[in-house]
Amino acid sequence: MFKKIRKWALVSMLSVAALPAVAQEVTWQVPTSVPEGSPFYVNFLERFAENVDVLTSGRVMIEPFGAGVLVPALQVYDGVRDGIIQAGHSTPSYLVNQDPINAIFAGFPGGMGPEAYVTWIYEKGGKEKLAELRARDGFKNLIVGIGSSEVMAHSNVPITKAEDLKGMKYRTSGPWAKVMEEYFGAVPTVVPPGEIYTLLQRKGVDLIEWGPPSANLPEGFHEAAKYIIVPGVHQPTFLWEVVLKQETWDALPEDLKPLLEKAAELTTMQALIHFYGGDVVAMDTYRKGKNEVITLSPEFINQLSDAGADWIGKTAEAQKADGKAEMADILADYMAFKRLWSAESSYLVRNQD
Repeated sequence: MFKKIRKWALVSMLSVAALPAVAQEVTWQVPTSVPEGSPFYVNFLERFAENVDVLTSGRVMIEPFGAGVLVPALQVYDGVRDGIIQAGHSTPSYLVNQDPINAIFAGFPGGMGPEAYVTWIYEKGGKEKLAELRARDGFKNLIVGIGSSEVMAHSNVPITKAEDLKGMKYRTSGPWAKVMEEYFGAVPTVVPPGEIYTLLQRKGVDLIEWGPPSANLPEGFHEAAKYIIVPGVHQPTFLWEVVLKQETWDALPEDLKPLLEKAAELTTMQALIHFYGGDVVAMDTYRKGKNEVITLSPEFINQLSDAGADWIGKTAEAQKADGKAEMADILADYMAFKRLWSAESSYLVRNQD
C-alpha cells in the first residue's frame, strides 16, 4: 500500500512540475536608448522586467533590448508611435527639441534635485501632469527611473568659470544644450550614448556629460579625460519612462494594470537608492585615482542655475504667447513646490561635509 501511495505521489509531482505555474499572457519587447549592459539598462529596464515578473507572477514578460537592436537609440518614442515596437524606454530629454515642455520632466539647470523632484512627481501631481502630456500623443507612460545628480562633465580641459565654456565642444542634450549654446557660447553635440566614450577619447569633443558618478564609472570616461567637474548643475536629477500606445495598455487584463504601475514605482524607488549608494563609492574612487576633481564655486553654480531657470521661464512664456499655456502652467506648479522645498527642507539631516 505504501509503495502505491509513494508511486502516485511521485507521478503527481512530476505532472505538476511539467505544467507552468501561471500561463504567460503578455510579452512586450522593450528597447531602450542605451546599450545593453549599461547602468541605465540594468538599473532601470532590467530591474523593471524583474519586478514585473514577480508582481504579476509571471503573467507579463518584459524583454529588454539595448539601443540600436530594434530601433535607433534616439528614436524610441518614434518607434512606439509608428508601431515598430510595442513599448519603449527612454527619457524626455530626447524630446526637448520637438517640444520644450519635456524639459520640465527631463531635469534642467536651476531645477529640483532628486529629493524634491521625486516628491513632486509622486506626491504633488507631477506624475499625473506627465501622464496627461503623453496622453496628448496617444501614449500611456510608466515612470521607470529617476536618477541622482549627474557629473557635470568629464573633460579634457579644466572648467572653473563661465569664460572657460566659450567655444567648447560639449557632448550633451536636452535643456543643457540650449543653455550652453545660448548663454555661454559652447557648441553642443548630441550623439547616442554608445558613442560617447570614443568621442571623448579621440577628442572629438572637449567635454561630455552623461550620468551620475556610478553610471559613468563603468563607462570609463574617467580613463579618457583628466578632469571631473561637479556638481551636476546641468541636470540635478532626471527621469526615464516606458511608453506604449494607449490601445496597447487598454488591451491588458484589468487586474494587471495596477500591478504594472506598482512595478514601475518600485523600480524607480529602488533605482534611485541604488544610485545613491553607488555614487558616493564612485566619487571616492575618482578622488583616489589619477583624475582631478573640480568642484565649482558657489558663484559659478548660481550663474549656471540662473541661466537654466531663465531659459526655461522664457521658453514657457514664449509658448504661452503662441497660445500654448500648458508649459507655463506646469512650470509654475513645479517652481512653486521647488520654492516650498527650498524654504522648509532645512530640517533634513543630509550628512554633508
